[in-house]
Amino acid sequence: MLERLGCQVDLANNGFEAVSAWAGGAYDLIFMDCQMPEMDGMAATRAIRKQELPGRRIPIIALTANVLQGERERCLAVGMDDYLPKPVRPKLLAEMVSRWTASALP
Repeated sequence: MLERLGCQVDLANNGFEAVSAWAGGAYDLIFMDCQMPEMDGMAATRAIRKQELPGRRIPIIALTANVLQGERERCLAVGMDDYLPKPVRPKLLAEMVSRWTASALP
């Protein structure tokens, strides 16, 4: 879906890979799955926030099938900037990308 919006996408299979990719790359936005193996999205977000330089905060959007009350707040409390429930709807995804990136989508 992101590629159809014109985004360049890198995938991580777990939280460790997500943190490593962030550390080695130049990204505009991270969609962080909360339920990844080995290191979940919450721990990966905390690790990224701990390593970020002042003034260089990358937007991190939670992706989760957990839509229980309080989940959005829990994601924001660990340092995520927004919340997108699964299943992801294309229109909401496009709105989220536009909201958190400097470049407008086509």
